[in-house]
Amino acid sequence: MRISRRDFLAGAGSSACLGIRPAAATMALADDGFVELTAGPSQQKIYKESGPASSLWTYNGGVPGPEIRVKRGERVKVRLINELEEPTSIHWHGVRIDNAMDGVSGLTQDAVPPGETFEYDFVAPDAGTYWYHAHNKSWQQVGRGLYGPLIVEEEEPAFGLDQDLTLILDDWRLDREGALDLESFGSLMDWSHAGRLGNWLTVNGVSLPRFDLVAGAAHRVRLINVSNARVLELDLSDLGGRLIALDGQPLKEAMDVPSGGFLMGPGQRADLVVVPAEGRELALREISGADPFDVARFAILPEGNVRASYPTLKANALPEPDLASARKLVLDMTGGAMGQMAGMTHGGEPLTRERMRETGQLWGLNGVAGMPEVAFFRASSVETVLLEIVNDTAFPHAMHTHGHHFRIVEQSRAMVEDTGTFRDTVLVAAGETVRIAFVADNPGKWLLHCHMLEHAAAGMTTWFEVL
Repeated sequence: MRISRRDFLAGAGSSACLGIRPAAATMALADDGFVELTAGPSQQKIYKESGPASSLWTYNGGVPGPEIRVKRGERVKVRLINELEEPTSIHWHGVRIDNAMDGVSGLTQDAVPPGETFEYDFVAPDAGTYWYHAHNKSWQQVGRGLYGPLIVEEEEPAFGLDQDLTLILDDWRLDREGALDLESFGSLMDWSHAGRLGNWLTVNGVSLPRFDLVAGAAHRVRLINVSNARVLELDLSDLGGRLIALDGQPLKEAMDVPSGGFLMGPGQRADLVVVPAEGRELALREISGADPFDVARFAILPEGNVRASYPTLKANALPEPDLASARKLVLDMTGGAMGQMAGMTHGGEPLTRERMRETGQLWGLNGVAGMPEVAFFRASSVETVLLEIVNDTAFPHAMHTHGHHFRIVEQSRAMVEDTGTFRDTVLVAAGETVRIAFVADNPGKWLLHCHMLEHAAAGMTTWFEVL
């Protein structure tokens, strides 16, 4: 199903104004202080109100799942209840978390079987914009709706709730009738190419939603790309404003919104300060294709009593890498369609074409496809690691580290001009080399993988250990 801009605008024409709060329901606590997230099947319409319902998997019956909002230093207590017919787990993307709570099936915990529960209990050490999502068969479970926002506020929030807006962007692959295309999950064509790219985009689970902004007031707009594989190219010029944080981490100085397109890889986040003027409706646009279209619109309410201000976000206490004493490592990405596959192995055996078809393993890190038994590296506590990531493939990759944030040291062909910033997910263009550095200060076994979820499932995954 190919959907044009005209189709999108027509199909989304009946969407209601959502006000300033996100579409995600806010969290409700059980008597023991836990937020209960029930992963289960749900029938919901994605395309049009008159269209067919899609067979989704959701948390608490909604897409996205409930917004979990705490303050920096507070505990996050979540009880996962699995009502799916397959195992699942939850990863807390971007949080420097206790290893046992990271939610990686097969590495930090066993997947939670159907009918069982698991309790996540951890401290949120850093303020910022994060998210949670399924981390067992993520390529399907996230692709069917198992995700939600995790917002960690400053001790004294810089913006009031009425000026704090979370936008969760997702692309869905719909069939000819407008329902989620289930048959194409697991397609080796997707796994060997760019990943599962959708043909319909939603914000907070809604097509072309409208939000209210107050003229003259400063609003924090949090953007989260939860797509399986889509690199979003957003035109932010209509909103104006300034970038104040990337992947949850405040920038040293606010940056002007980039002219032209702003790229966001899967898993990445960006926070803006927007101060609208009275007048026309504003729009957030996606411009990567030949036919750009609005993905969200903003009605501007008359100026109120709140005046514009640009609060300074307090930096989180991230350790600064010591480049002079850093341990230097190289991570070479290979494989995929039109990529280098010679010499790759899987499970200690040569990765032949027959083995690729049998296992679905098509991508490699340092010549190894799939989770290796031996760690990529082991680091002593507080050791600085300088990692050179070389993309020898024909496609971009959004590389994500668990349990740590890294500083981007150098980019040879930046898709996003974010050199010098702290990130947990970096977008690496085809043919590009990126150097990142971080302090390995969080003990445990940590995943390092491509967040194009089909690429991770097809082999672009490894792990490291902090002793």
